[in-house]
Formats: sequence, structure tokens, C-alpha cells
Amino acid sequence: MSRLERVVGRLRRAFGPGRESVRRGRPDPVGAGGPEEGGVASPASPGPVAPPSAVVAGAQPPAAVHASTSSRDDADVPHGLRIAAAWSWRLIVIGAVAWALLRIVGTIRVVIIPLAVALLLSALLAPAVGWLLRARFPRSLATGVVLVGGLAAVVGTLTLVVSEFIKGVPELSKNASQGVRQIQDWLKTGPLHLSDNQLNRYIDEAQNWINENTNNLTSGAIATAATLAEVLTGMVLVLFATFFFLRDGNSIWRFLVRLLPVAARWKVDDAGRASWETLVAYVRATVLVAFIDAVGIGIFLVIFDIPFAFPLAALVFLGAFIPIVGAALSGGVAVLVALVDSGPVTALIILGVVIGVQQVEGHVLQPLIMGRAVAIHPLAVIIGIAGGVVLAGITGALVSVPLIAVLNTAVRRLAARTVPDTPPDAVVVAAKAP
Repeated sequence: MSRLERVVGRLRRAFGPGRESVRRGRPDPVGAGGPEEGGVASPASPGPVAPPSAVVAGAQPPAAVHASTSSRDDADVPHGLRIAAAWSWRLIVIGAVAWALLRIVGTIRVVIIPLAVALLLSALLAPAVGWLLRARFPRSLATGVVLVGGLAAVVGTLTLVVSEFIKGVPELSKNASQGVRQIQDWLKTGPLHLSDNQLNRYIDEAQNWINENTNNLTSGAIATAATLAEVLTGMVLVLFATFFFLRDGNSIWRFLVRLLPVAARWKVDDAGRASWETLVAYVRATVLVAFIDAVGIGIFLVIFDIPFAFPLAALVFLGAFIPIVGAALSGGVAVLVALVDSGPVTALIILGVVIGVQQVEGHVLQPLIMGRAVAIHPLAVIIGIAGGVVLAGITGALVSVPLIAVLNTAVRRLAARTVPDTPPDAVVVAAKAP
């Protein structure tokens, strides 16, 4: 070996490790290097690449990605705004579904309202059917007897009310004329001191209003006559639905429950039966409170010899089925009749009687009788009645409060974490251990 070759070999052995370390520090131009490699700039890599563990001074830390976010954009939105947006679109969906349900109910109200009335009648008559069944009556016979007896009671009461009303109309008309003259005299000599010209002007304005709205009143009467067929159809549907609810209510409910998933059947069955018990208790309590109101006001109407005492008491009884406001409005009719027939003093006494009965109902009867059946706040009752009147008139006011009571019980049962008791007729099949 020549001297030159020996010098080249020594240089390679001296500078080889350093060159190899420099080569390793350079980034791979085609990206074949590992993620831990870094180095100086090159044409393929314009600058050094910091390893993942490196901390760059002055740089902002990356935003923490919450478990509920699906992208970096969601992480940049404040948490409160994300929660508000999530609630907003869910509420919009619920509102849209509720609006669609209301439209459907409004479209088929001719069927929905009779079914709701049939449920209330079934809850009222179900205890009587139970008594006859315990007396060994066949189910169909017991249901027929109770339904026919209820219809006879209603028809008899209406017949008596109408006959009393027809009998007392002539006398009431004469007393009404006298009452109108007394009111005119009071307007002249009372604190208002109205003149004859002012009275005549007000009377002329009232007559003009009646003449201008005659077409509207006539069209309303025609519309009422046009809906007579719907009313008759609804009455027939109420009778048939009540009969089958009383006779086959259990079978109908079991059929509906079987349509649900197996895991939800027991829970829904427990909530439905509890809701039915609430409805029965509500109807019983309402009937008892209405009867006490009618008897209390009717006794004073008889004592002061007010005409239509029995029809007015029946009106108070029917009005009491609309809580809080029903008995007050029907009692107001009794006060007006007393004013026309017997003068302002007797009318004030009857007004005091109506107010006293309302106080007894609100502070004694409602907490003692109704409070045991359903626990609903008075504000919820008022809102429910107002919404029912807007949606379905008098029928809506009648059905709204029991509907709220049933939904209250159903939601409480469904939200409870307790497991319903096993029905006595249930068949439990135990699987063999593997």
C-alpha cells in the first residue's frame, strides 16, 4: 500500500463518524425519516422541524377538545353557547311535534272530543259496574244496566229542568220588565245622574249594534244547525265508546300495552293503571264537590223564593265540573235572576251566599276531597282551563284539568326508578344457568 492510500484511510477513520452524525441530523427529503428526526434546512425542508415534545416560547397552547365536541370548530365555540344551541334545536323539534299533534287533534276533534267525554263517563260509572260484577252480574249486563240507568238519570234531570224553566218564564219576563225600569230609575236618580237623552242614546247605540251584527248572528245560527249532525254523531259515539270502555277496558289496555317493546311494557302498564285510578278519584271528588255547591246555593234560592231554584242548582252542579271558575259563573246567573226577580238587596244576599260557598269549596272541600285525589297547583289549573277554552271551548275547559291530572300521575310514575310490582297473573320463566 502506498503512502497516499494510508493517509486517505486515516482521514476516513477520523472524519467518518462525524459525517455520519451530520447526515443523520438532516431531514429526509422524501419524508422517509421517523417523527423524531430533526436537522438543518434543506431545499426539501425549508426549516428545522421541532419534535412533538418541544415547547415553543410565546406560542398559544392548543384548545382543549371536550368529549362532547366532534371537531376543532366546536371546541372554539364557548361551552355555554353550545349548551344553549343544543337546547334550542331540541325545543324547536318538540314544538314542531306538539304543533303537528295539535293540528291532527283539531282535524279529528269530532272523534277526539267524544272519546274524551266517554273516558270521563267511564271513570264516573266504573265503580257502579264493579259493584254489579261483584254481585255476580255478567259483564255485558252490568255495563248495560249502569249505562241505561245513567242515561235515565240525565234525561230525567234535563226534563225536570226544562219543565221548570218553561213554567217560570212568564213570571220572570214580567219581573224582568220591572227590573229594567228599576235600573233605568236608578241610573237617573243614582250617582250617575244620567238624563233621558243619554239613556235614549245608549239604547239607540245598542239597537244599532244588534242590527249591524244580525248577519253574523244569523250565520252563527246556520253554522250551529249545520253542526247538528256532528253533535248527534258525537253523542252516539260517546254512548258506544262508554259501553265498550266499561265492558272491555282491561282488554283494550292490555292490547295497547302489547304493542310496545317488551322492556317498556311493565313501566307503561303501571303508569297507565295509576293514571286511571287518578282519573276515577278526580271524577268522584268533582261530583261530590259539585253536589255540595249545588245543594248549598239551592237551599238559599229556595229560602228567598227565587224562581228557577232547581234549574239554577242544576246549573251550579254542572258548572262545578270546571274547577275554580265554573261554579262562580253559574252562581253569577243565580245572582242576576235574583236581581231581576227580587231586587238588589236579595241579589246581594245571594251574591254573599255564592261567595261563601266558593270560599268553603276553595279552602275546605278542595284540599280535603280533591287534594287526596290529585295534587295540582291552582296556577296549573287556571292555565289548563284557559288553554282548553282557546283550543276546544267548553269541552276543552271540561277536559283540560283531568287531562293535566292524568299526565301528572303518568309522568311521575314513568320517571320513578322503582320497578313495578309483578302482576299476580304474570308467568315468570326462569332461564337455566349455563
